[in-house]
Amino acid sequence: MALTYVVTGANSGLGFATTKALTDRGGHVVMGVRDEKKGRAAQARLEKGSSEVRVVDLADLESVRAFAAGIERVDVLVNNAGVMAPPPTLSAQGFEVQFAVNHLAHFALTGLLLDRITDRVVTVSSVLHRKGRLRFDDLNAARGNQAYNQSKLANAVFGIELDRRLRASGQKIRSVLAHPGYAVTNLQAGVQEGLYRTLLLRLGNPILAVPAEQGARPTVFAATEPGVQGGQFIGPSGLGEMRGAPGVITPAPAASDPENGRRLWAVSEEMTGVRPGLGDPAAR
Repeated sequence: MALTYVVTGANSGLGFATTKALTDRGGHVVMGVRDEKKGRAAQARLEKGSSEVRVVDLADLESVRAFAAGIERVDVLVNNAGVMAPPPTLSAQGFEVQFAVNHLAHFALTGLLLDRITDRVVTVSSVLHRKGRLRFDDLNAARGNQAYNQSKLANAVFGIELDRRLRASGQKIRSVLAHPGYAVTNLQAGVQEGLYRTLLLRLGNPILAVPAEQGARPTVFAATEPGVQGGQFIGPSGLGEMRGAPGVITPAPAASDPENGRRLWAVSEEMTGVRPGLGDPAAR
């Protein structure tokens, strides 16, 4: 029986490259997309396996709830979708959009699907999580690339804390992290004009970046390799984690800090209204 994967942001960039790799392996992919027309156009480019397109707007937690309610079974959840350094924007619930889409939506989706996941959760972070700082006094205050870095650190903290809680509760589901290194994707198209965009698109991409298909390799590895263990972070093994074959990397100390994990978990439950039912291991 083919494994069922749920991939968010599946119609373009790393999400499409991940979806194609999974269907090429014979998997069935539920393609979570914001735009159904674009999702079906991407689906038509798939040559193997099977897939279905379902709409989810990760900037709206009500849409996340509706999407999760329509999923009957999932072996592997791939929390992939994201936005990067757009103009200042708020989500439907009034949260800074990068924190909302990149972290809160995926926290909520994971919690809502947890009782239907059979194998693992893969959360896609970034090498830029190393530059992030969780501003617990006001998680909505950061803007631009600072907000992006914060959201990617939140991804890493969440993935490790989820693994900690799954282990403590005796569940066999694994929580794994991945990051693509420096990959060219349409995620960068949302970066607002300015020096950061110039350095990223005109100077950095031609010299350092790899195509989306290569950038997706760590995510596919994290989602499919039998030997991957819960709590591991898979990224490019080359210089600076920018490119290279997938390998296990060491996350930033802030990502592994149990106190950060507990605080982020609690505030994420409060902000999303989703409580995954996994207690704090320290309270046992």
